[in-house]
Amino acid sequence: MIEMCPFSAEGAGTRLRLRPPRALSARQFVMLFAALAGAMWAVAVLGWFAGNVFAPAFALLHSIVVALALRWSWRSGEREEDIRVGPGCVEVTRTNAGTPAFRAHPHWVRLRIEGDDRVVLACSGKQVRVGEFLGPGERRELAQTLEGLLAAATGRNR
Repeated sequence: MIEMCPFSAEGAGTRLRLRPPRALSARQFVMLFAALAGAMWAVAVLGWFAGNVFAPAFALLHSIVVALALRWSWRSGEREEDIRVGPGCVEVTRTNAGTPAFRAHPHWVRLRIEGDDRVVLACSGKQVRVGEFLGPGERRELAQTLEGLLAAATGRNR
């Protein structure tokens, strides 16, 4: 998901907020886990009545593994990148990072698109990939948006 908004009070500059798309809400994730665990436990109880005394232990282990996998999936969706493009600075900041991952003057920043539509900002030997968690179509949209913002920041669009 790409959100665009101004980042200064005067409107001189744009902030792009990138977040991975989410298919489910938190409540839906919990309901998914309940459905999966409920089905596993129903099968385990049937197995136990059929004579498999280890079925509940495997159901417990399976429930823990599914819970951990869903938790990991939810946490990976909390990643976020902020790209600020202004007349004096291009800055990329990632989630929970105190310092920017990339900072340079917009005149010197070069936008590259590598294989599989990977978007790279580069300047003076330093480079950073942005929007890696986005889909291919969203990365192409990001590249077009960044190209326009960099041109506007340096005055190349006039």
